[in-house]
Amino acid sequence: MRAATLTALVTAGLLAGASGAALAQGGAKVDFGKREYLANCANCHGLDGKGDGPYKPYLAKSAGDLTTLAKRNQGVFPYYQLIEMIDGRRLPPGHGRPDMPIWGADYLVKSARDYTDVPYDPELYVRGRIMALVDYIQSIQTK
Repeated sequence: MRAATLTALVTAGLLAGASGAALAQGGAKVDFGKREYLANCANCHGLDGKGDGPYKPYLAKSAGDLTTLAKRNQGVFPYYQLIEMIDGRRLPPGHGRPDMPIWGADYLVKSARDYTDVPYDPELYVRGRIMALVDYIQSIQTK
């Protein structure tokens, strides 16, 4: 293992330990799904998920209200469908371009940028980010 990689792994371990200690002492918990949402979804879907983001005037089709997904699906949150919609890489042939970015492809590119010196599974990286995002969207569902 290269010295730089070993140093990076040791540093990451120390930082993880330090952040774990902060959490154990009552530090603020990071909501990765919310962070992902604010970074990638809020421009179209709005800060509260109601489809009224600042990009709304520029969209050909209005962004959907993400807070009513379960309500519109007879009270069942469409977990798997949302994962596939966000990922966007497995659209059936002939269905054309989706109305939103293909985040699975975007995350795949980011994984290659973020993990240059360590072995990793790019699909797990993509799936982890999407799952965190879907969990956050489930948390904002209206009753």
